[in-house]
Amino acid sequence: MLNPVRVKSLISVGSSSRILSFFASGHGQPRLFGTSVPRIRPSAVDLGHLHPIKVGHFEVTAPHARLTTQTADDYMQSHSIYTSEEVEELNTTVHFTPQGLRDRAAMWAITAVRRTFDVLSGYDERPGKMSENAFLTRMIFLETVAGVPGMVASMVRHFESLRLMRRDGGWIHTLLAEAENERMHLLTFLALKNPGVMMRFAVLATQGVFFNTFFLAYLVAPSFCHRLVGYLEEEAVHTYTRAISDLDAGFLPAWKTLAAPPIAVKYWRLPEDAKMRDVLLAIRADEAIHRDANHVFGSIDKESPNPFVPK
Repeated sequence: MLNPVRVKSLISVGSSSRILSFFASGHGQPRLFGTSVPRIRPSAVDLGHLHPIKVGHFEVTAPHARLTTQTADDYMQSHSIYTSEEVEELNTTVHFTPQGLRDRAAMWAITAVRRTFDVLSGYDERPGKMSENAFLTRMIFLETVAGVPGMVASMVRHFESLRLMRRDGGWIHTLLAEAENERMHLLTFLALKNPGVMMRFAVLATQGVFFNTFFLAYLVAPSFCHRLVGYLEEEAVHTYTRAISDLDAGFLPAWKTLAAPPIAVKYWRLPEDAKMRDVLLAIRADEAIHRDANHVFGSIDKESPNPFVPK
């Protein structure tokens, strides 16, 4: 545990100039409609050098946005594209040390929820105790929850911008991109498993409670909500790291040679022969970015400009 923590996103490692940042503010190449444009593998364009961002008691290092070549059928919001080196060198141990009662409350809440969910879902932390199907069930459920905060936060800030008739400061684009990114994780896993009736009912009930609770909480304490999500994403990074470790150790043989779903290959621009491990690495990298972004948003005033937009 680091104190004070120096939060570093994976995009701060050496080859960061090749990343399309998840934090892009929405400015980018104009999309071409009604025009036949061949699909090509996009190349990232470096808009600037890394710039340090000091937030409260810690410093986060984040890059300027990296833009990729857009094609006629590429309608997704900006998101990160990784090299194999970047996903392998990801810092999976980043932890934001609580600085006050608010932070501790957020961490305790996530810890309590995590332990309760582990018991109810039969999650076993020991190596080799989880099957591919058990991991898929856990990941599908978690992604249905993880896609809520970004959408709720962006919605609240959107209506506030309309109501107060002023600009938002660049937060909305990043939060919307986060929500879509989490939904793409879900759609990727749904290509591998079709949940049953009971799980769908559990998702419906959980979403109803979580959406309304998070919405009301964000109206009152947005910084607390972002800190909460930051800790939630720390747990997500841990879960995917655990799955990757089991896969590498041979405990998940069905995933060893399983081809990456086409939706994942297209979304993360993976090689055509990409495997399930490549998908898990990309998703874990996404979660690390959400982790760092929300810890930053939880440490700055809600009126502050988004520090992750291109300079």
